[in-house]
Amino acid sequence: MAGFIKKETIDSVIHTTDIVNVVGEYVPLTRKGSTWWGCCPFHKEKTPSFSVTPDRNMFYCFGCHKGGNVITFVMEMDKLSYPEAIVQLAKRSGVEVRYEEGYNPELIKKDTTKEEIIQLYDRVATMFHYLLTQTEGGKFALDYITKRGLTMETIEKFKLGYAPADRRWLKNFLRKKNFSDDFLAKSGLFSRNYPDVAFFSDRLMFPIFDRRGQCLAMGGRLLRGEGPKYLNSGDLIQYQKGETLYAFNFAKNAIRQEKKVIFCEGYMDCIAYHQCGIEYAVAPLGTALTEDQLKLVQGFADTILLSFDSDGAGQAATWKAILMCRSHGLTVKVIRLKGGKDPAEIMLNFGIETLTNDVNNAIIDNDYLLDSLSQSYPVDTPEGKTKACLAFFPYVDALQTDIQKESSLEQLGQRFNLSPEAVRRDFNNRDKVRSRMEQRQQNAVQVKNQDIKLDAELRAILAVITDTSQFALMRTELTENDFENQLAKNLFIILEECYREGDVSFSTILSHCEDENVQQMITRTVASGEFSQNTSQMVADGIWLIKRNSLEKQRDSLLNKIRALNPSTQEDMALLNQLLAEKMDIDTKLNKKD
Repeated sequence: MAGFIKKETIDSVIHTTDIVNVVGEYVPLTRKGSTWWGCCPFHKEKTPSFSVTPDRNMFYCFGCHKGGNVITFVMEMDKLSYPEAIVQLAKRSGVEVRYEEGYNPELIKKDTTKEEIIQLYDRVATMFHYLLTQTEGGKFALDYITKRGLTMETIEKFKLGYAPADRRWLKNFLRKKNFSDDFLAKSGLFSRNYPDVAFFSDRLMFPIFDRRGQCLAMGGRLLRGEGPKYLNSGDLIQYQKGETLYAFNFAKNAIRQEKKVIFCEGYMDCIAYHQCGIEYAVAPLGTALTEDQLKLVQGFADTILLSFDSDGAGQAATWKAILMCRSHGLTVKVIRLKGGKDPAEIMLNFGIETLTNDVNNAIIDNDYLLDSLSQSYPVDTPEGKTKACLAFFPYVDALQTDIQKESSLEQLGQRFNLSPEAVRRDFNNRDKVRSRMEQRQQNAVQVKNQDIKLDAELRAILAVITDTSQFALMRTELTENDFENQLAKNLFIILEECYREGDVSFSTILSHCEDENVQQMITRTVASGEFSQNTSQMVADGIWLIKRNSLEKQRDSLLNKIRALNPSTQEDMALLNQLLAEKMDIDTKLNKKD
């Protein structure tokens, strides 16, 4: 029982709420007679066994045997308590919620905390939006996003905002609106250690909405100064990152109509797709897609399009997402953007048509994976081909039909010039083949701990692993392409992957390292305490050394191009001036630090 909610209210909610409409927001339903059918949202199935009977206001799954009324359905899907589900449905149906006399006020307070915090976030998002669009303080942020091609219509639609630079402004503002310090401490809007200091300051703000358009959380992008490029709300009473998709509230209707969805990497990517009329785009709020996020679109979308970055972490996220989606029987394609640019840049520099063409020309995941393996392994050697095949086999395992598996194995053999029989034989014995390869690697000559050269690049990475909070700074200053030391580059990619997954802990970093010798090297050097003193300075110095080496390489390359150029036409002179300007820019950066 709801306890403090009157039975008349509960009965009214049940009788006035259309269960087909409610369930239909989560599951595509087809009418057969007086009953509606669809695939069950509570367990994985291909043939619909989930029924909704509006006459009885009930649902039941003949597969997993879960059933109930509209209230229990909303409780299960939205992870609400019984009273919370009643209040939510009452608001939807326009039913007044009446309470029993003598109800427990503390119980009411506890049950309404989530709703009150959601109301707070909606109010703060509205205020941030005003500061962005109507005040001088937010003008620089507004100029930034309009120069990146966003229209005022898009800015209004996504309710983009600006958080003031004064980190105490928000607390003072909300106190004047009669919000208590105890309540604000639960909101996630303020520092835990310094409760008067706002978590977000001097940032472009992206409100994160639930499927009904309620603001649950926020993300903030740094536009000037130093600090992490992005800050995002952590898990809160009203918000769990792994269960929410950015822009799903705007995309859900288009996903249903188009039967497809784009998973892209960040806020700006997602917004760019929407502004270009591709309104079935969402972002997983961290590159790694989760099962709960996939469940939000599964059933409405037959095809998943992936639009993650082309760097190491983005590629790793693409692989994981492909396997997850395929294991759920979904068709998967990968969008390759022109020149490796992000969607916002393509929209700005090349136009809507180019971005639309990139989406329409997305390649099937099979081809994407084979192309990736061709670049990752020396497939001109038997050992390289074997490693590539072993890396491809989990994809085959994830496929749902024998025809799909057979076709993919055939394509694998054709790509690497292998006989169908050999490919099929190794696939059927993949565990043994993998075990033999691992044994071979263990027996091969490997780099020992003492043989690993701790140069400036590797020392900077080890300092970051010692204090993982420093990685937020490193990733804003460097990319994987700035590293020359291959081991340092690999560890940077691992750190970036862990960062995007939201877990940059020491144990998680180690679990991503496949080489046991590297694991031992990391453990030994970190445990020695060598990097525990003045860590931030070591990281800052390391970042500059890496940047300087990268800049010097770029300058040398430019000098070679300048020397090779013998300008004889106007176009040549224009190119020369461009190269000289690029060199001058690099010289300025080098001299500025020195």
